Amino acid sequence: MSALLWALVALPLTVGTLLAVAGRPADRYAPGAAVGTALAALGLAVAVAFEHPRAEAPLLEGLPAGLAVDGLSGYMAVTVTAVTVAVLVFSVADIGPGEARARFFGLMLLFAGAMLTTVTATALPVLLMAWEVMGAASWALIGHWWRDPERGHAATTAFLTTRAADLGLYLAAGAALASGQAPSLALDELPEVTGVWSAVITAGVIAAAFGKSAQLPFSFWLSRAMQGPSPVSALLHSATMVVAGAYLLLRLEPLLARSGWGGPVVAWTGAVTAVVLGLVAVAQGDLKQLLAASTCAQIGFMVLAAGTGAVTGGTLQLIAHAAAKSLAFLVAGAWLTTLGTKALPALRGAARRHRTTGITFSVAALTLAGVPPLALWAAKDVLLAGALEDDTALYVVGLAGAVISAVYSAKALWFVWQPTPAPDGREEPPPYVTRLPLVTLAVACAALTVTSFPPVRDAVQRVLGGEPQPEPHVWEFVLSGVLAVVVSAVVWTRGPRSLAVPGRITAWASDWLRLENAARALLVRPVLRLAATLAAFDDRVLDRAVDGSARGAVRLARWADARVEQLIDGSVEGVGGGVRALGRLARRPQTGQLHQYLAQAVAAFTVLAVVLVLVR
Repeated sequence: MSALLWALVALPLTVGTLLAVAGRPADRYAPGAAVGTALAALGLAVAVAFEHPRAEAPLLEGLPAGLAVDGLSGYMAVTVTAVTVAVLVFSVADIGPGEARARFFGLMLLFAGAMLTTVTATALPVLLMAWEVMGAASWALIGHWWRDPERGHAATTAFLTTRAADLGLYLAAGAALASGQAPSLALDELPEVTGVWSAVITAGVIAAAFGKSAQLPFSFWLSRAMQGPSPVSALLHSATMVVAGAYLLLRLEPLLARSGWGGPVVAWTGAVTAVVLGLVAVAQGDLKQLLAASTCAQIGFMVLAAGTGAVTGGTLQLIAHAAAKSLAFLVAGAWLTTLGTKALPALRGAARRHRTTGITFSVAALTLAGVPPLALWAAKDVLLAGALEDDTALYVVGLAGAVISAVYSAKALWFVWQPTPAPDGREEPPPYVTRLPLVTLAVACAALTVTSFPPVRDAVQRVLGGEPQPEPHVWEFVLSGVLAVVVSAVVWTRGPRSLAVPGRITAWASDWLRLENAARALLVRPVLRLAATLAAFDDRVLDRAVDGSARGAVRLARWADARVEQLIDGSVEGVGGGVRALGRLARRPQTGQLHQYLAQAVAAFTVLAVVLVLVR
């Protein structure tokens, strides 16, 4: 079965790369090839989810490249591939023939393949490689319409923010190697590391997860990512990139528990994000921005679950949120295509004019609101049961976040269902090909509710393994359901007027708490100032020092040319003159006359004889 596991990750990665490299000549065939590949990957995901295979190949000495499917990664693989199929089918109509379809569909497959590798990786080296590919592909997808400078800048902001947080994973990998207690960097070995290295690993993993999952204080990058095409938002921000951090925390829940401090930090950050970003969603006047802030808030519940050890509830929340949020983003994209706007006031009556999109969006919004009997109502209570057992205050904050979810969901519904005068011209309804994924995801939003109740919940927990999970009481289901219904009804009845707050607070919240401005003030500008200072030091000190050294060397060379060179030349010329003089003296006896040579020989022997006599 290991061949199926290799095929699961290799198929989308290979086809995606080929399509992206082929470019415009492959535009005609890209949609069919991409949808077919995604369907094949879904079949493979279902197969490996039942078989739980493992595969390993040599990578570096002592660091093998390993993939494995267990309970959590099996659920993730099926969720990722199912949402990918729905999004790509929708994209066939949304990304028209005039677009760079091969590049788009290729990058979508490449991204999905990287996410599948991330969730099946057994060690940090493979996970890091997939993590990097996922980040690069997300940058290219968010900036798909790269000719628009604003979209390119938004993609860069999202990429750099997540990349800065990703350094935490490298820190964790370095600490694991330095400890000597996790030589293969296997994820299962990380909780076994002790001492200060354990704290470093935990901090690195938490930072990387918070950045990737847009938790406070990194949430602002998700707002900028809304510049991408709607199918990109539906895939990246429902079941793949943004939940990768939450998945990592759920996967490494034993590490958080062993640290002693990691669990509470993660749980409270998730709870606070659920409340604060929920309020940010309430303040939005743009549908995609509302859904983006909602994504941060909903993932906050998954992060809360990881911090309290409620892995079953966090997994159920992740799966249900993937269905609801991908559906909401796809409908927002359909309205943007047909109506040319994503501003809530301009979307008044959109649900009435296009009933399929209106009804399916209502299902998604009510699911996000936690209205029974839809999936997130029960899933949220399963994870909040873990919070209640851990800390009552944490449960109260989480429940407040759930109530706020009902507020922003009902607000969106109020706008799109408001009656408006009939438009002057005839509006084209969304293409039929887009309706299948919308209806399928809407059905999933309702059908997934059964996973939160016995006996299906017990089966899910057995597949996930680990410690027994706290079970929610009946009153918890009733309380959350009643609160969701009542709050939604109040907002629906009174409309946005019931949400009126002072203008400054609304402006602050609608601007995502100005988190990006804070990041620029606290990090970007100081770094740029430091870079400018170092550049000035380089120009004014180092460059001048180098120039001064060069000028000194030139002066020394000139002095040497004027003084030392003359001395050396004089010495050489003196030696040459002496040699020439000796040569002239040596040529004098060379007359060519035999009697002179005889006389010279007699004289030489005479001198030699005298010397020998004197020496003796």
